[in-house]
Amino acid sequence: MASGEWCLIESDPGVFTDLIHGFGAEGVQVEEIFSLDDDSLEQMKPCHGLIFLFKWQQTDVPTENLVKDSRLDEIFFARQVITNACATQAIVSVLLNCTHEDLKLGSTLSEFKEFAQAFDPQVGLNEPWIRFNSDFLIHRCEVAFFAYGNLYSIAMLFRQQLFEMDSRDEKKDEDAFHFIAYVPFKGRLYELDGLQEAPIDHGSIPEGTEWTDVARPIVQQRMQKYSEGEIHFSLMAVISELRRKYERELERVLNDSAMTDDERNAKTSHLSMLIQEEERKREVYRTENLRRRHNWLPFIVELVKAYATQGVLVSTVEKAVAKEAEKKRETDKKRKRM
Repeated sequence: MASGEWCLIESDPGVFTDLIHGFGAEGVQVEEIFSLDDDSLEQMKPCHGLIFLFKWQQTDVPTENLVKDSRLDEIFFARQVITNACATQAIVSVLLNCTHEDLKLGSTLSEFKEFAQAFDPQVGLNEPWIRFNSDFLIHRCEVAFFAYGNLYSIAMLFRQQLFEMDSRDEKKDEDAFHFIAYVPFKGRLYELDGLQEAPIDHGSIPEGTEWTDVARPIVQQRMQKYSEGEIHFSLMAVISELRRKYERELERVLNDSAMTDDERNAKTSHLSMLIQEEERKREVYRTENLRRRHNWLPFIVELVKAYATQGVLVSTVEKAVAKEAEKKRETDKKRKRM
């Protein structure tokens, strides 16, 4: 893979969580948000950043509120100079601007932050920055980057070799999707988009107000740009690791002498169930990510040959397409609630 282009990364909390751990960071995870109501955001506390995927349009270019003062010396921000790097850049932007005690950056990101702070974000096209930006992170996480692009690459190869291609130039018709981050930093809300010149200042966070309450109308406004029925976005939150959060709460409950036995037993049972659910979810993520990393191409080719020989290839593909469409509709219904 050339340093000028990275593999596409799937918008999936399991993938993003695995990438964070691949960087060596600990204490946080990524969760998808299907609703921006108070209850949903309450469950995400403490939330350290939002990662928003949307259909990029030429009109998405801000003309005001760009940060160009001394705050750039404190906020981690870098221009995106590598194709398809926006997902990784959004993750790193949240992590390197987070000061919460739950997050442990680890040596890889700590060294990266120290190195990158010496650069002016406006000179992101400088060759040393490109080399470091690529080599430093890819060298440590190359398995993840290549893996998550694996199925996409297989799909493209599969289409090219086994199906008749439309003669039109696909890139002209492709929608461009882009990841950005929203983070709280020293009492203000910032939007970090590597395609922009600088961070975008969305204003102060009133004292006693959750920063996500300030971010909510801004995200909702972006969502409302699209026609009704179109789902061209997803939203994920970088939050403190839920299992550790529940374990700390369980320890507090067990040591709370003011509780009655019934109260303690009820809370203990509930928290134990939540911990087990997080462990189950982590195992599901592990299995799914192993499948993403696996090279399925030889299997797919043989399977297609077998279906073709039996004369059931077309009907099988149609069933698979219908099943995937139904799955997408269910996901879209959840996102529409936002």
